[in-house]
Amino acid sequence: MKARSAYRIFRFVALTVVVIALLAPLFWMIAASFKTNVDIYDTGKAVVFSPTVDNYANVLQQANYVQFIGNSLWVAFAATALSLLLGVPAAYSMSRFNMRKSALVVLMARVIPGVSLLVPWYYVFSNLQMVGGFGVLILSHMFVSLPLVVYIMMGYFDGLPLELEEAALVDGLTHIGAFRRITLPLSVPGVATAGILSFIFSWNNFMFALVLSGADTKTLPVAIFDFVGYASIDWGGLMAAATVVTLPIMLIALFVQKYVVSGLTAGATKG
Repeated sequence: MKARSAYRIFRFVALTVVVIALLAPLFWMIAASFKTNVDIYDTGKAVVFSPTVDNYANVLQQANYVQFIGNSLWVAFAATALSLLLGVPAAYSMSRFNMRKSALVVLMARVIPGVSLLVPWYYVFSNLQMVGGFGVLILSHMFVSLPLVVYIMMGYFDGLPLELEEAALVDGLTHIGAFRRITLPLSVPGVATAGILSFIFSWNNFMFALVLSGADTKTLPVAIFDFVGYASIDWGGLMAAATVVTLPIMLIALFVQKYVVSGLTAGATKG
């Protein structure tokens, strides 16, 4: 009993330390977004200070962040939609027709860091005169999200009962008809999981948008650097901009985390 109690105390303390270490930077960022630059540097006002919303007013009005929010939403939604449109049927084909070599290629594409492809992509897209537009951002995000979608959906399709599709084929449906009427409705949790993760990746992506976007097409992660100058840093504006980028995706992850977990584990528990 003493050993068990000691273990519980140790686990509680360890979890508390980990949670504090993870959440402390987030709380500091949010608090700093309501401070002036003078208060941020004043250690005596780390907790008690006079809050101001001027930083958010600067972000949303003077820095055109409403436009950048729209850019991020458009790129993330479009890249996610294309990834699902191409990745879900591809994953179904690889799963049902044992296309293991193609699956190996997808796995290799998933392992290769996306940043290693950035220079070749920039060279190709610059020759096509696409750099600076929304199309190149959507395609670059899709190229990296697509292997993730295929990887998730292959595991989900492998876990679905094959007998349902065989029965549908006996009743006269084609493979496409069985996929559309039987398999796809059953795989909605997996599709939701893949879509959510793809959207989160696109929303948070910085490197591709930094290199491939233009002045009117840059997304929120890139727009944050407008507050970083050569001689000084507007910490209040920077923290407000970072909060605008971080909080929406954190709220989305918080509300859909149970669906993501169920979608990721469903393929391992079915069949």
